[in-house]
Amino acid sequence: MSSPSRQDPGASPPGRFIYRALPGSIWALGCVSMFMDISSELIHSLLPVFMGTVLVASMVTIGVIEGVAEGAAAVSKVFSGALSDYLGRRKFLLVLGYGLGAVAKPVFPLATTIGWVFAARFVDRIGKGIRGAPRDALVADIVPRRLRGAAYGLRQALDTLGAFIGPLLAVVFMALLADDIKAVLWLAVVPALLAVAVLVFTVHEPAGAPRASGGRNGLTLAAVKRLSLRYWLIVALGAVFTLARFSEAFLILRAQDVGLAIGLVPLIMIVMNLVYGAVAYPAGVAADSLAPRTLLVSGLGVLIAADAVLALAASPAQAFIGAALWGLHMALTQGLLAKLVADAARAELRGTAFGIFNLVSGAALLLASLTAGVLWSVYGAAATFIAGAVFAALAAAGLLLYRPGPRTAARAPGG
Repeated sequence: MSSPSRQDPGASPPGRFIYRALPGSIWALGCVSMFMDISSELIHSLLPVFMGTVLVASMVTIGVIEGVAEGAAAVSKVFSGALSDYLGRRKFLLVLGYGLGAVAKPVFPLATTIGWVFAARFVDRIGKGIRGAPRDALVADIVPRRLRGAAYGLRQALDTLGAFIGPLLAVVFMALLADDIKAVLWLAVVPALLAVAVLVFTVHEPAGAPRASGGRNGLTLAAVKRLSLRYWLIVALGAVFTLARFSEAFLILRAQDVGLAIGLVPLIMIVMNLVYGAVAYPAGVAADSLAPRTLLVSGLGVLIAADAVLALAASPAQAFIGAALWGLHMALTQGLLAKLVADAARAELRGTAFGIFNLVSGAALLLASLTAGVLWSVYGAAATFIAGAVFAALAAAGLLLYRPGPRTAARAPGG
């Protein structure tokens, strides 16, 4: 694909065919995300069952592994984002991050103890952390402000298409290979390698990412102080949203808990990601024109409904409905939060801004996943989802009651 050029921010919006105005590298980044998610979600749709049955891990152990892995990803995002700002280049860190993800994939089918799985999950998530903030910042570097919602929505839609295909492949090959989980996990290596190849040969970044004079912007106290109040409000908002949910591993375990056959368990992720992928791009386009509060409150309302359905589920069909609602919540909120971060951060500090945002959200996910594992072990599956619904309801109430002061009224995330 050809190297993208910056569009005139003052040009008129391209209307219903807005996707045609997005540069080729946005599409390429989306394809990279798609291939890596095919690999990752093929593994993740089977991993909770693999840990719980083949390796006989407890729910608390699974919660710890999921939480620590995501927390490690969040921490590495801070440093990779700041480093991409300091260097004024982002692609190198993307290649490193996706490369680590590809290297970790063969370890899962080779695992004979839970320690192997923990190590592979840790390296895989470190890779995700290294690539996450520079990638999100690169999207904002490539496209003008008026197209950011559409750009983040498109990348997320392609990413989620991969998250749909991965579990679908898991279901098909579990049937073909007589539920041999380790054999199916080996298939994930191929799309991971394809993701790295597409990134290396087709993604082009602008001549130089915005950089402060002297090239000293990075993870320093001075740089952090330059981030606006509006940005910190969005960070807090992202943390609250993350606390209201937990790792999707618990969706898979809930489906198995209500009787879904082990070979069909990945269908839960297929349903969730089908809805997520179908709605992510339209939601991203809507984020360029609608008030953020409208989409955020709607997303929390859908999450409450998802938790309620999953808490009360007594059959696989009800678990599928809950997973579909979960995917709708993600589509309404995740691209929008990325756009809000990009809009609130100074251009030369975008990598740092995304890194801090993801660190805080990762810490929240660690806490949420650990809590979910403990609640499940002590009180049962329903308690896990009831707690999520209660916290989501509190978050929605707080967002509805929040009224920005005079200084931030026109630009606050709920406006």
